Amino acid sequence: MIIIGVFGGTGSGKTTIVNQIVSDFNTSDIQVISQDAYYKDNSSITYEARCLLNFDHPEAIDFELLYEHLSALKNGENIQQPIYDFKTHNRTDKTLQISPKKILILEGILIMNYPKLRSLLDLKVFIETNSDMRMERRVNRDITERGRTPKEVMDRYLNTLKPMHDQFIEPMKMHADVIVENHENTSINLDKLISKIKSLMS
Repeated sequence: MIIIGVFGGTGSGKTTIVNQIVSDFNTSDIQVISQDAYYKDNSSITYEARCLLNFDHPEAIDFELLYEHLSALKNGENIQQPIYDFKTHNRTDKTLQISPKKILILEGILIMNYPKLRSLLDLKVFIETNSDMRMERRVNRDITERGRTPKEVMDRYLNTLKPMHDQFIEPMKMHADVIVENHENTSINLDKLISKIKSLMS
């Protein structure tokens, strides 16, 4: 199994690009796991306390479980992936069974910040997007998909997301094998990336 890590700042277009990559392969050969499914279980604290957590810090992610699950898939075993609810800031009591396929894409902002996890990746792809565009995308997404208010999103971006990006995400670009510029048109870069993935399969 080939494991591809796709990372970059919040709102960089990771999910959109991953979906474009997936569309170039048979669905029986490729699957996607999001880092977001592996936020730590916060059921031991109140909702109000969960709202104050910094979800853009590496400590918010259950990296050890994610590493165990990717290792299991690489060994041909099924896993039970957690399901996370962004409105309650917590895991649900349900899981999703995932079986190994030829290609696994792991996407998330912090996947490079855990060396053991990084060592499992056969190809590391950084999505480069200017900060204004990332902010606009994040604001729109959190309002429409995650039930946040505009003020809530803007405050969080300025006070948490941007500092965390500068501290934990941007420095990880040095580990990238491929950098995809996603400011406007990504077709040329994606063609090269997809060709590289196919060459890893041969």
